[in-house]
Amino acid sequence: EALRGPEGVAVLAGSVAPAGAEPVAMAYAGHQFGGYAPRLGDGRALLLGEVHDREGRRRDVHLKGSGRTPFARGGDGKAALGPMLREYVVSEAMHALGCPTTRSLAVVSTGERIARDTGMLPGAVLTRVAASHLRVGTFQYAAALGDRALLRRLADHAIARHHPDAAEADSPPLALLERVAAVQADLVARWMLVGFVHGVMNTDNMTISGETIDYGPCAFMDAYDPATVFSSIDHGGRYAYGNQPGIAQWNLARLAEALLPLLVGDEPTEGEVDDAVARLTTVLEAFPARYEQAWGHGMQAKLGLSSPDDDLVSDLLALLEEQAVDWTTWFRALARDLRGDRDAARGLVPDIAAADAWLARWRAHQPDADAMDAVNPIYVPRNHLVEEALAAATAGDEAPVHELVAVLARPFDERPGLDRYAAPGPTDGPRYRTFCGT
Repeated sequence: EALRGPEGVAVLAGSVAPAGAEPVAMAYAGHQFGGYAPRLGDGRALLLGEVHDREGRRRDVHLKGSGRTPFARGGDGKAALGPMLREYVVSEAMHALGCPTTRSLAVVSTGERIARDTGMLPGAVLTRVAASHLRVGTFQYAAALGDRALLRRLADHAIARHHPDAAEADSPPLALLERVAAVQADLVARWMLVGFVHGVMNTDNMTISGETIDYGPCAFMDAYDPATVFSSIDHGGRYAYGNQPGIAQWNLARLAEALLPLLVGDEPTEGEVDDAVARLTTVLEAFPARYEQAWGHGMQAKLGLSSPDDDLVSDLLALLEEQAVDWTTWFRALARDLRGDRDAARGLVPDIAAADAWLARWRAHQPDADAMDAVNPIYVPRNHLVEEALAAATAGDEAPVHELVAVLARPFDERPGLDRYAAPGPTDGPRYRTFCGT
C-alpha cells in the first residue's frame, strides 16, 4: 500500500530517494561478445540500497532507466516501456518456472517520450530486486585496478553475502570460484531445460549469486534447435541456446583470472603462480561434469524416468532437432500419451515411424505422467504473446500484460480457456528477433 501511494510511486519512478538511502551507480567491467570492456557500470541504473525480506535475507533494490550516470557512455540513461515490461514478464515467468532470478518489483511509466531507433517511445523505470548485483564483471573491474586489498574485500563480501561456507575453506577465493561454478551449472541447466535463451551472456551479466539477471534480448525457444539465436546483434551465434553451458564456463574462467591475485603472495614466484593457475583450472575443468549432472537429472525428471537413460535422451534430442518439434509442447504431450492419447506426441513429429520407435522405448521405462506435469510447463512466455502484450502496453492498454503475467505465474497448471497461451508461435514469416532495449 505504501508503494502504491504518491511517495512510494515517486521512489519507484526514481524521482526521490527513500529515507536513509544513498543511491550509487555500480562499477564493473566485462567481456561483451568476447571483447573486453574495462569500464562499463550502471549507465542507466542506480542501486538504492539493501533491505531485509521477510525471511531476513538481504535484498538489493535497484532502479533501471532512472537517468544518466558517469557510466552512461553517451546514452540518455532512460528506458522504454516495452523492454522494461519484457524484464518484468520474463523474470516473473522464470521465478514461477523455478529458475533462480532477479525479480521485478514494479514498472512505472514516467510520462516522458524517449528517442530510439524505432521512434519516440513511452519511458519507464523498472525497480529490480536481487540477492545482490555482484557480477563476474565486478571482480574483473576490481582486479584491473590492481588493488589487492580492494579485491580481497570484494571477495570477502561476496562470500559472506552468498557463499558463507567458503569462508571456512583453506583458500576462500578458490572456494568462492567453486561455489559460483556450482550455482551457475545449476542455473544454466535450468535455462536449458525450459528452453530459455538469455541472449547476452556477457561477463557483466553473470551474477555471483547464481540468479538470472538482465533480460535484454532474451526469448524462449519454440522448435528445438541448439543453434537458436534471437538477439539482433549476435551475428555469429556466440550466445545461441546450445552454446550457453560453454559460455558459462568461459565466463567462469574470466572470474578465475580476476581471483588469481588472491591465491598468491605479494611477490609470487613463477612456481606459486603456476600452482594457483592449476588449482583454478581444476575447478573450471569440473564445470562440464557439474552441468551435465544437473542437466541429466532435469531431463530424467522431464521424461518421468526413475533411472537415467542417456541414449534415450540423446536420441530424443536428435529426433526433436531433425523434425523441428516444439520443445515445450512435446513434453506435455508425452504425459497425455501415457494417459491414453497416443496421438498427442507422435502427431507433433512428421516422421511418425521414428516417433513411434522412440516412444516405444520410452514407455518401456513406465514413466510417471503426474511427475512429468509437475516439472514440464504448459505455459511459457511465448515470443509472439510477449510481443503482442508489450505492443498493447506501449499503445496504452496494460490488460494483456497483466493477463499474461497471471497465466505465467502458474506455468504447470493447465486451465480451461487458455489454449492460446499454450500454442506454439507461427512458423511462417521472418525469423523472430529481439533487441537490447537501449
